[in-house]
Parts: sequence; C-alpha cells; structure tokens
Amino acid sequence: MSFPQNEVAADNQRRRMEQLPESPVGGLVEGVISVARPVIALGSAVAASGASGATELTVAGSVVAGFGIVEWFRKLGTAKVNENLDSLGQATEEALNRVERILLEHGTSIDEIRSRLNSQDFKDGMASAALQALRTTQMDRLSRMALILANGVKDGDLKSESLDDMMRAATELTGRDISILVKVAEIQAKTATFYSLTTGDGTINRPREVWKALEEERFISPQNQMEIRVSLARLQSVGFGAEIQTTDSTWHPRFLVTPLGERFIERLQEIEG
Repeated sequence: MSFPQNEVAADNQRRRMEQLPESPVGGLVEGVISVARPVIALGSAVAASGASGATELTVAGSVVAGFGIVEWFRKLGTAKVNENLDSLGQATEEALNRVERILLEHGTSIDEIRSRLNSQDFKDGMASAALQALRTTQMDRLSRMALILANGVKDGDLKSESLDDMMRAATELTGRDISILVKVAEIQAKTATFYSLTTGDGTINRPREVWKALEEERFISPQNQMEIRVSLARLQSVGFGAEIQTTDSTWHPRFLVTPLGERFIERLQEIEG
C-alpha cells in the first residue's frame, strides 16, 4: 500500500494502520477494575473484623500497593500520548489541506507546496509540536499547534527557533492570556507612539497611552488588574511582551506586545478556505 505524498497525512495513515495488541483505554479500565476488586474485598474484611490501629496502618499500606499506581500511570500515559498525537496529526492534516487549497488558488505551484512540506524546518516544527503535545490534556492547545504549523507553511515562514518558542507557548498560555495579548496588540496598533532612544526621557515608546485607552474601555481597572498582571507575566515569560520604562508613576502596567507576540497572534488565525 502506498502512502500519500503529504507527510502529515502519511504519518496519520501509518498510525491508523498500526493496531496495538489491546486498546490502551480498554486496558486501563480493565486494569483499574482488576485492582479495585481486591481492594474492595479487603476494605470489607477490615470493617467486619474491627482491626486495631496498628493493623489499620498496615492495611492502608496494602491498599495503596494493591492499586498498582505505577502500572496505572503507564497505561494512562500510553493512552493519552496516542490520543494527543492522533488529534494533533488530524488537526494539522485538516489545516494543511485548507492551506493547500488557498495556496493553489493564489498561484503557488504544487512543487513549491511540496518543497515547504518536505523542508527540514517543517519537519523540525512537527517534531517540536509532537514533544509539546505530551505536556497538555487540553484539545484546544493541540489545535493551536496545528494552526501554528499550517500558517507557517502558508506564509513560508518556518524558522525553527521562533517556531519552537511558539509551540511551547501554545501549551503554556491559557485562553485568557491569549485574549489579553490580542486585545493589547489591537490597542497598541492604534494608540502607541514610537520615539527613538535619543528622546529626552530615554523611552522607546509611550505605553501609557495604550493602557489609558484600555482603562477607558474598562478592560483593566484597579479591581481586576492583578488577574491581568498574572497573564502579562506569563506572556512576558514566553517573550510575547515587555515592560517599557516610563517617567510617570500611575498604576497602569507598562506592557507592550513584542514582534514575536504579534507573529504568534498571526499564526493562530483560523485558515479560511
């Protein structure tokens, strides 16, 4: 049997063809049931016999041992890893199919599309996404990584270092963090005024205008500022924002979105077509 030329589709097809000896989920459920039976029986025996405190302590240790915690985690891990990689692969394949249609409509040749998918940068991006997929249990974060890959192919921009940073951020940031990033970037594009480092106060720009505008829109207030500052701290930790020095002392944050943060927002755009 031949595999599709699209590497993502081919990988998905191979995974579907590989049948495990038993379902990881089914094995997990059966394993939990098998260890639960002796524990339940043991608990009934203890209740009936009215064991002493010392005996209860010993029995408690036996209960923990009877659950097979290590084996349970192994089976759960296998199931979740397979589920995450399958979901990531499917989401990426669907997004790339939309990208392919868009590129063809805009005159990009089949050979150019194939070249982008066969590039080492794209393969590195897939590997990065697969590694980050092991760090989450949330499907929306897997979808983010699929969009980052697909939009990178669409834009012909798959630089490995920034792509790796984006993949990490896709699993670490919450939906609220990303909403705040988008909102600040929107106001920043309309409001921020930029100056050179040689200006009198030595600032690069004036973020106070951005945050005054956000205050006027009731996006931030003294009451909710701590929640927003927590998100800003996470965004700074992945390089999507920076605190800019200013000369005033109002309570507004001094956070502005970085070029990498702007690129991250662009990569999360839904693919139309």
